[in-house]
Amino acid sequence: MRSPDIDDCVRLVKDIPELQLRRGAIGVVCSKWCSPVEAFEVEFGPQGLDEHTRALLMAEQLQIEEASKFANPQ
Repeated sequence: MRSPDIDDCVRLVKDIPELQLRRGAIGVVCSKWCSPVEAFEVEFGPQGLDEHTRALLMAEQLQIEEASKFANPQ
C-alpha cells in the first residue's frame, strides 16, 4: 500500500479518544512530516459543519480512500 500524500482523503483506522475522533472518520491530509519519522497532519470535520480537528498521525493509523465520498462526479 502506498503512503498517504497531501490532499489524499483518508479514513482513520483507530479511535483517538483524546481528540474525540472515532475509527472510520474521514479526513484530508494537509501536510506530510518526514523527520524524525514520517507523519501526516490530517484535518477531520463533519461535512457541512464549521468545526474541524487536526491531528498528527502515523501511516498505520490511516487508510487511503481511493474513491472519496466527497468527490464530485465529472
